[in-house]
Amino acid sequence: MDEKDYKQLMQDGKTFFFWTNRNARRKMSGSVMWWYKEFLERVGHDKAYLLMHTDPKDPHGQDLEAIANELGLTRENFGLSTGKVSQQQMAAFYNAADCTINISDAEGFGLSVLESLSCGTPVIANKTGGMQDQMTDGTQEFGVLIKPASCAVIGSQDVPYIYEDRVSNTDVVDAMLKIHNMTREERKQIGKKAIEHVNKNFNFEQYGKSWDKIMKEVHEKHGSWENRKNYKSWKVKEY
Repeated sequence: MDEKDYKQLMQDGKTFFFWTNRNARRKMSGSVMWWYKEFLERVGHDKAYLLMHTDPKDPHGQDLEAIANELGLTRENFGLSTGKVSQQQMAAFYNAADCTINISDAEGFGLSVLESLSCGTPVIANKTGGMQDQMTDGTQEFGVLIKPASCAVIGSQDVPYIYEDRVSNTDVVDAMLKIHNMTREERKQIGKKAIEHVNKNFNFEQYGKSWDKIMKEVHEKHGSWENRKNYKSWKVKEY
């Protein structure tokens, strides 16, 4: 998408949704497309545009081009950005969008949420992992925060358990409708509050102090390499 394409979107009055993640299973890339199609069925296929910045052929994800063809999405309402871009270009994507979507079923932090909010763009996200910490200051939401419709505890031999949260199609479509029905000024006001929230709670000075505090607490409680508790740097094996 270039400046000409964005100006055309503005002229057409379309709601511009942006999605940027790795095209991997937990990122729910295919689900986003299916639910976006449901949203289009509600508002009209010429009323919105979804841009997905990812690799549509990632071996750990779904074939997004095939899904787009199956759903009948066209270049008028859907696009894929597949190349690497600079930080300035990424900021341009966020600034151009009316809303960023991130509904990963498991997310430690959710970088695209913070990037979007720092650019003043509201976000649709689910209450999982670090996304819920970024999306609200406790009194207001900077977009739409969706409560999971189902929560599962999964894991592996290496990671005993993690939480996997899934949202329903109805809740996601309703969230898109909520953003779509806002005026540009309403979205702009949410964006201004989001920037204030990010600058206050996620600034580098605070991050530095937090990391310093955590590291000192770990060192005091568990020791260092020479006197580390509950840890052995060697194993005894019999052959």
